[in-house]
This record gives sequence, structure tokens and C-alpha cells, in this order.
Amino acid sequence: MSKVNDRHVALISAFFEALRRADVAAMERCYHPDVSFGDPVFQEVEGREKVMAMWRLKLGVRSGLQADYRDVRADDHTGTARWTARYTFSTTGRQVVSEVDALFRFEDDVIVRHHEEFDFRRWSKMALGRPHGLLFGWTPMWRKTIRDRAAQQLAEFRAALPSQG
Repeated sequence: MSKVNDRHVALISAFFEALRRADVAAMERCYHPDVSFGDPVFQEVEGREKVMAMWRLKLGVRSGLQADYRDVRADDHTGTARWTARYTFSTTGRQVVSEVDALFRFEDDVIVRHHEEFDFRRWSKMALGRPHGLLFGWTPMWRKTIRDRAAQQLAEFRAALPSQG
């Protein structure tokens, strides 16, 4: 990373502070209209409206989300942060603690690309428990099942939102 860009460091921090408060309007202000998001579950979500619907869905299935971030770094083009997500996965009622590496790319002084990495197998064991998460969390077929289910949930969630036009 080249020279530190304090505005971009502040932008990443503002995003995580908004996430911590579940303030989706403030989160949205951090994103470019053409933002794309990806993580091990939601592999590729394109456009601010879809990305924000995904965050609303995620916040809805994560009861009591605590987002603790650290190690925020940014230059004129890219940024990184580490954060810990602590929540109850509403589908199973199980406690989850995920260590997440976040990568950002900036355009027009907002986030245009947001990518996150976490240990899918570890997440699966915590969120889904035994036997599914423990036995199958590492298999490509199980990952595809989780990803397909998440994509379907997002599509259904978006379809249920009030029309914005």
C-alpha cells in the first residue's frame, strides 16, 4: 500500500461504525452506486441497491450483531480492515464469532468494491452446528448449497421490499 489516505481510513471506519449501529442509511452513504460486494457466502452482489438489500438481510438474520474492527489501512485506491462479527445466527439460534478480512477499492472517495474473506468451514460449524456444519462445512457441494440458499433468500427479500420507483 502506498501513502496513507486519511479520508479513506475515515470512510472505512465510518462504514464499520454504521454497521455496528445497524445504520443501513449511513452504510449506504459509504458506497458508490456501482459498488460490488463479495464474500464466501454472497460471492458477487452488484450495485448499491442489491448490496444494501444484502446487508439488510444479513442484519435481519444476525441477532445482536457486534462488529469490532481494527487494523484499518487505506491509500488513494485500496484499503483493508479486520473485523470480528459476533452474533446469534437466527436460523439455528447458535452463537457465531467470525474473524473477517475486508478489502476495499475506492472511486470518487467512496467504496466501489468491498470483498470479505473468512473461514467458511469454521463459520459453518458455528452457525449450523452438528452434523451439517461439522461434517459437510468443508465440501464444495455444501458451500454451493449455502450460497444458493443465500442467493434465493436475497432474491425473495428484495422481491418483498416496497417498490422504490
